Amino acid sequence: MTLTQFNTDDTRWNAVCNNSSDADGLFYYAVITTGIYCRPSCRSKLPNRDNVEYFISCNDAEAAGYRACKRCKPTALSKVKEIEQKIIDACRIIEQSETSIKLEKLATQVHLSPYHFHRLFKKIVGITPKQYGSRHQSRRFQTNLTTSASITDAIYSSGYGSSGSAYDKKRDQLAMKPKVYRSGADGVTITYGLAQCSFGWVIVAATDRGICAIELGDDAKTLPGQVQARFPNAQLNKADMGFKTLIEEVVEFIESPKDTFHLPLDIQGTAFQQQVWEVLRQIKPGETLSYTEVAERMGKPKAVRAVASACAVNKLAVVIPCHRVISKAGKTGEYRWGSKRKKMLLESEQDPVE
Repeated sequence: MTLTQFNTDDTRWNAVCNNSSDADGLFYYAVITTGIYCRPSCRSKLPNRDNVEYFISCNDAEAAGYRACKRCKPTALSKVKEIEQKIIDACRIIEQSETSIKLEKLATQVHLSPYHFHRLFKKIVGITPKQYGSRHQSRRFQTNLTTSASITDAIYSSGYGSSGSAYDKKRDQLAMKPKVYRSGADGVTITYGLAQCSFGWVIVAATDRGICAIELGDDAKTLPGQVQARFPNAQLNKADMGFKTLIEEVVEFIESPKDTFHLPLDIQGTAFQQQVWEVLRQIKPGETLSYTEVAERMGKPKAVRAVASACAVNKLAVVIPCHRVISKAGKTGEYRWGSKRKKMLLESEQDPVE
């Protein structure tokens, strides 16, 4: 909701009548006969409309002689909104900066102490300011790779100090060199291998930089096409025996999952998606979380649908264990590789093989 949606007495009064929490922080209403001001969602007895007036801030209401309601505590909400706005401002500063900003300088710009700022940023955003800056720089680099005149231009316009630092930072996100990603994998060879496991067929695809896809399916013939669709300009080659060890490691992990998977991965995604996937990778075999619990662990309890969407676009089966996320009611729910397969995976992990 925005302030413009509550810019008339009618829309504000309607919000008060409906105890609308969406309007909290956007305006406050005061009751002339009691001398008290409240947030719109306050559950106090509805006053007579003729005795109500509105204010944009707590300070404005108090300057007019009103005191804060002890039931809905509007000043507490005001402080929360103020902190959230400071963190939002910090995110915008990071996004607009062409180079990394030191924590102390960033905290000063939003008028918070470095320690307090770092703690609040991680609590609200889910990652540290440094991680947020790194991920935003990474996304900017991806965009610049497709628009800049050269790889060098893309590197320096993204704020990297050298080609080495750009390549290192992209290793786990692209699983291929920036030049390759820039061209949509044009000219690169992606080697793939197929194997059977307890859950059907699995395809493992990799460049010389690492694994770029892990897919599950019932028909081995369809899996290479799924990888090709992801990298349309790549040369897709079936692996020889030299690829056997890599496939075996992935299959072994699927059959007997451990807490971590150490091979380099292609984990492209938005900052939010990566935040979701990071939480998923912390769910141990034999455990599950609901979509609501994942959102709560991220510090974003209202982002349940967005969490579900991030799970749905995961392309690294089992390694990023989105199958361990179920509905709040305990139902298995949907799965990119089939709900039946998801149920099988969960059942197999109830007594994981050591």
